[in-house]
Amino acid sequence: MSDLNKLTIAEARDLLRAGDVTSVALTEACLAVIESAGKLNAFVHHTPDLALERAKAADARIAAGDAPAMCGIPVGIKDLFCTAGVASQAASGILEGFKPEYESTVSAQLRDAGAVMLGKLNMDEFAMGSSNESSVYGNAVNPWKVDARDLTPGGSSGGSAAAVAADLCLAATGTDTGGSIRQPAAFTGTVGIKPTYGRCSRWGIVAFASSLDQAGPMTKTVRDAAIMLEAMCGHDPKDSTSADLPVPDLEAMLTGDIRGTKIGIPREYRMDGTPAEIEALWAKGAEMLRDAGAEIVDISLPHTKYALPAYYVIAPAEASSNLARYDGVRYGHRATLGPGDGITQMYEKTRAEGFGPEVQRRVMIGTYVLSAGFYDAYYNRARKVRTLIKRDFEQAFAAGIDAILTPATPSSAFGLGEIAEADPVQMYLNDVFTVTVNLAGLPGIAVPAGLDAQGLPLGLQLIGRPWEEGPLLRTAHVLETAAGFVSKPSKWW
Repeated sequence: MSDLNKLTIAEARDLLRAGDVTSVALTEACLAVIESAGKLNAFVHHTPDLALERAKAADARIAAGDAPAMCGIPVGIKDLFCTAGVASQAASGILEGFKPEYESTVSAQLRDAGAVMLGKLNMDEFAMGSSNESSVYGNAVNPWKVDARDLTPGGSSGGSAAAVAADLCLAATGTDTGGSIRQPAAFTGTVGIKPTYGRCSRWGIVAFASSLDQAGPMTKTVRDAAIMLEAMCGHDPKDSTSADLPVPDLEAMLTGDIRGTKIGIPREYRMDGTPAEIEALWAKGAEMLRDAGAEIVDISLPHTKYALPAYYVIAPAEASSNLARYDGVRYGHRATLGPGDGITQMYEKTRAEGFGPEVQRRVMIGTYVLSAGFYDAYYNRARKVRTLIKRDFEQAFAAGIDAILTPATPSSAFGLGEIAEADPVQMYLNDVFTVTVNLAGLPGIAVPAGLDAQGLPLGLQLIGRPWEEGPLLRTAHVLETAAGFVSKPSKWW
């Protein structure tokens, strides 16, 4: 069987269980295309020997009848997840050479379910970015291309999105702090879900903003997202924010029946300057859900306009605290000291050399808003706004809304180098439709729904009730089926 790397998780699982394909064959197919796809710069740490070892073990489990859904499935792991004995740098120079002796809970659960790690994936440094241009490894490149321009795959999970879209792996892990799973998914024509905060353990994931970060899967279909998310979820006593709740059978909830479901359309998401094709796709998405039996309801989320500034106070504040541990003393990069340099100079030089410009910018902003003279004026005020944003969603759900439909991004993928260096604030606006979900701790999913005039993918976002990933995935599955998005990038890499 050819093109094994192009299978979905569900297709591969069924073939593996039927004995029509082996995990070793799947893994070898993925490793071959990864080797030929260097131009995408998606995989940054390769683990072929480990992958084949785990594939052989998965085949033995399958033969013995002990095969969870993810058993034998080749996946990529974002470089933010600590993986035992494998470089885990968070795409930063300050963690150069760091190979942890422990495994993150999420990657351990995938490993224990029999999934095969192919290697580590590119990302924005410490997950800070919307275009994968702040990585110490260099840019990841979107497999979609227009006019010979290299396009961003989105960020921070850009390497994960590019790898899934280009069929280098069957799925990948991502993390989402302000949209870093959903925005790359929308830019690459893939599916990405950020579960409810606390649904997946954060233990062993390099922290950016602890009250916002959440892991999730990036896949080719909604069904695959349900299968992989179920394997990633579960209570973890090592993470104090991990929810002690049972993990539902998410795939079983994809019934295709959303009759009677109330879908909210928030008027505050209709923003000046939104391209007409985004508006048209949004309206088309609402019509698809209405045709499937859902009730479309206009709603108000009045504090939405404050979400972006509140996020860009809270996230840098938490980042400045989390990144204080990288000082050159215990692990990672340490600057070369000159005569007379002491520990203060070591800290200063190490952090100046190890952190890239975007990380330095956010650490400085975070330190500023947490300083004695500005804590109440900025950080405390942002926390109060966050509470109001969360209350907006609670009131909408209390009024009977089951899910909320919005655009995923304000545009399709843009060219590498077009925004990041010229206007960092403009780059931050890429998160305008996604940050509210993180501030409120809600689940959100991006589903590919169409192409723009250039032939690039556009996504729609569904936001669900807390802890109701199953109903959210069911609605997303209906939207995916109605949209019928099957486009793939033309291979050029």
